[in-house]
Amino acid sequence: MTPDFTRAVGFLQAGKLVAFPTETVYGLGADAANPEAVARIFAAKGRPADHPLIVHLPGAGHLERWARDIPALAWELAEAFWPGPLTLILKRAPEVPYAVTGGQETVGLRMPAHPLALGLLRAFALAGGGRGGLCGIAAPSANRFGRISPTEAAHVHQELGATVALVLDGGPCQVGIESTIIDLSCHGDQPPRLLRPGHITPEQIYAVTGVRPEWPAEMLGENVPRVSGSLEAHYAPLTPMYLVASEQLPAVIAELQKSGRRCALLARTRQTLPVLTHAQSQLPDEAEAYAHGLYAALRELDRSANDVIVVEEVPADPAWAAVADRLRRAACGSGEV
Repeated sequence: MTPDFTRAVGFLQAGKLVAFPTETVYGLGADAANPEAVARIFAAKGRPADHPLIVHLPGAGHLERWARDIPALAWELAEAFWPGPLTLILKRAPEVPYAVTGGQETVGLRMPAHPLALGLLRAFALAGGGRGGLCGIAAPSANRFGRISPTEAAHVHQELGATVALVLDGGPCQVGIESTIIDLSCHGDQPPRLLRPGHITPEQIYAVTGVRPEWPAEMLGENVPRVSGSLEAHYAPLTPMYLVASEQLPAVIAELQKSGRRCALLARTRQTLPVLTHAQSQLPDEAEAYAHGLYAALRELDRSANDVIVVEEVPADPAWAAVADRLRRAACGSGEV
């Protein structure tokens, strides 16, 4: 066990918070079996107590400690995609505290792929785990609730400061957006449900399992579990943010600046504009590479003292679904441009 892991495990077993990198974003970790420690996550983030957390596991062998009535499809998905950015929603085992499930009878579980995250989880398990011997770390994104997720250790320090006992620095996160969430708590022969799009796509799941997850937009009124990142407004900068179609960018930016507002631009194609923006960032015109840089770019533009952030819309293509979801939620509370 490395010295940082020794300290981190000690803090976790004492009920304190430890931030660490995953392949998706940095997580704010606590012993998932300790309701008092979990409450510190909610307090640090300003997160509503009914908004459930994802529990990170050191391996699929721990699934039966955290979930019950586990369907065969869950084991198949874990075999195919763990460690990796896939969260499974399953029925909660009796030992799992309601504090971590947001009061629900379901729990979100995943095994992260980042070597530092896995090292911490395995060190935690080797040291006896947390309360009741359960070896899971609850870890939502390590930022204030509803704001831009952190993809570098510096982002965690900027947002949460001394509320975190230790921040493990594993460099920039490789994927850059949160995990895909699949609901497997359905009854009977209902197909799994996609509750949050992510790096792992429905097409990849279908290719491995022969089962295509349903998108919950068509399930209004049904009993769909609450999950992380499911609120309409989320992942948002403090600066108002607007999504604008590529062909409308010059006119919209010119109008904004005519009204006296300082304007920042996040583009994915090379733009030649009639007026200069006060700050500009360009991401690759490819979904995975764009996702990797998205949150860091938004943070940079958010800190550039502008009145508005204009984001060029991404293509309406399945490959861009996860990025489009994050951008839509990030812009949701800003009103009309």
